[in-house]
Amino acid sequence: MENSIYLGLSRQMAIRKDMQITANNIANINTTGYRGQNLVFEEYLSKPQGQDDPLSYVTSRGQYDNTDPGAVSITGNPLDIALEGPGFISVVGPGGETAYTRDGRFQTDPSGILMTQAGYPVASGGGASITVPADSTDIKIDEKGNIYNQDGQIGRIMVTEFDNPQVVQPMGNNLYSAAEGANPGEATETRVMQGALEDSNVQGVTEMTRMIEISREYQSLQRLLQSENDRLRSAIQKLTKTN
Repeated sequence: MENSIYLGLSRQMAIRKDMQITANNIANINTTGYRGQNLVFEEYLSKPQGQDDPLSYVTSRGQYDNTDPGAVSITGNPLDIALEGPGFISVVGPGGETAYTRDGRFQTDPSGILMTQAGYPVASGGGASITVPADSTDIKIDEKGNIYNQDGQIGRIMVTEFDNPQVVQPMGNNLYSAAEGANPGEATETRVMQGALEDSNVQGVTEMTRMIEISREYQSLQRLLQSENDRLRSAIQKLTKTN
């Protein structure tokens, strides 16, 4: 196979990954607190044996999040919160590790532990879970995440900020994990809003347009590869006849 076809295939593989991310964005257009994702491409140089000039392939380096805030919807539910600012809600994720989310749809389990909709305990300021007493009435959550009932404070939602929001990586179930050396810290620029939820920041029209562009680029590359294959086959046939 000629190098030109290899190069085209490397671009097609990157485009397929881009299509998967775009499709995932569209699938989560109504997911509370979801942040749209984008693919990062980079050049990969390879020097085949016996050639002086390197080949420039396309590869996907990773992805990054769109950190623009989503619109805020008022729900009136006292256990719903939205974050105004760059912070994340800390939860006890899979395996007991700390995970992060922008999804503030909370509920309590039969024992009163405050949970996310996916079933992960909301972390308190000390990293433990938060228990809401069964007889709690008039629940209030202030701007710092402190939770009160009629008897006083019963806990504090742990809101975490990062120097670089791109250090958190999606891990499924609307959760994020922090990369090694991410240096999470207590929130200083994030305000908690009770009785509200942050909508997904995905713009449906933008993502659909992006999907169409990706599809057309993939088809264009497919036609180019087919044309190159036909050229090589024709050259081989002519050389065979000549010999």
